[in-house]
Amino acid sequence: MNNKTFIIAELSANHNGSLEIAKQTICAAKEAGADAIKLQTYTADTMTINCKKDDFMISGGTLWDGKNLYELYEEAYTPWEWHKELFDTAEKEGLICFSTPFDISAVDFLEELNNPIYKIASFEIQDIPLIKYAASKGKPIIISTGIAKLDDIELAVKTCKDVGNNDITLLKCTSAYPAPVEEANLAMIKDLSERFNVKVGLSDHTLGITLPVVAVAMGATVIEKHFILDKSVGGPDSAFSLDKAEFTQMVKAVREAEKAIGKINYELTEKQQSSKKFGRSLYVVEDIKEGEQLSEKNTRSIRPGYGMHPKYYYDILGKKATQNIERGTALTDKHFN
Repeated sequence: MNNKTFIIAELSANHNGSLEIAKQTICAAKEAGADAIKLQTYTADTMTINCKKDDFMISGGTLWDGKNLYELYEEAYTPWEWHKELFDTAEKEGLICFSTPFDISAVDFLEELNNPIYKIASFEIQDIPLIKYAASKGKPIIISTGIAKLDDIELAVKTCKDVGNNDITLLKCTSAYPAPVEEANLAMIKDLSERFNVKVGLSDHTLGITLPVVAVAMGATVIEKHFILDKSVGGPDSAFSLDKAEFTQMVKAVREAEKAIGKINYELTEKQQSSKKFGRSLYVVEDIKEGEQLSEKNTRSIRPGYGMHPKYYYDILGKKATQNIERGTALTDKHFN
């Protein structure tokens, strides 16, 4: 990751059970301007147990109400036997490919694939053994904070640092699918950066592209957004994912935001310098004869900017002209004494 915003296309479950769709999605993400494609490495059995007790049933107005957790993860997971081919596809496309492990066995599996970055999902921020093990591999760690209280974040960051891993990025995240814009609280980006002295970004589940642009303006260095080849493909995450056209638009807007932010600099660009001619300066606005005094009547601060700086206006009033001066002449110190 360099100074450019690192834009991650989250594949998640948007392959809808098809390896070919997954590979096509990676290629489309590259064309849309992503820097990386992110997978999720789990199975239903590494996430939970197949149980119909109330604790395991999904409810509360989500997209997945009525299923139990096991059924959701069984539908959404990316088969582990696909991973090498997906990593290879991304490499051919010039994309960084990395994954979110959901247990220690997933970390071991991803190490065999030389996974370059580890992402910790919002709902795993309390899984300290997982964070400790992933961080111990010495790779950059990205941690979503969607369900985290302050002490959760403090413990997660401390866990990484305790094993010597200081390459940490915290992602502001709202764990709702889709997430309402009014709950984004992007003001947290600056606070997270200053409080923990780490890189900060945004994992965005809203339906549009406004939040990534605002986040970059507020200091985000990473943007993660769910990406889908075509929303008609369907799947558990399709409703809050961007298609290729939308993702391309987001990347363009983020890159424009980066350019607009620029740097602190009070020097004028060449274009700004040339525009100074349209600014104000001191001009003779009525003909003045040699020996006549400069006055408020015959001298004014007007556009354009080829004359003396207006700050000298009161200094020159009452001075005598050393020559005849025609109306419309830019005033200089050669015109009076």
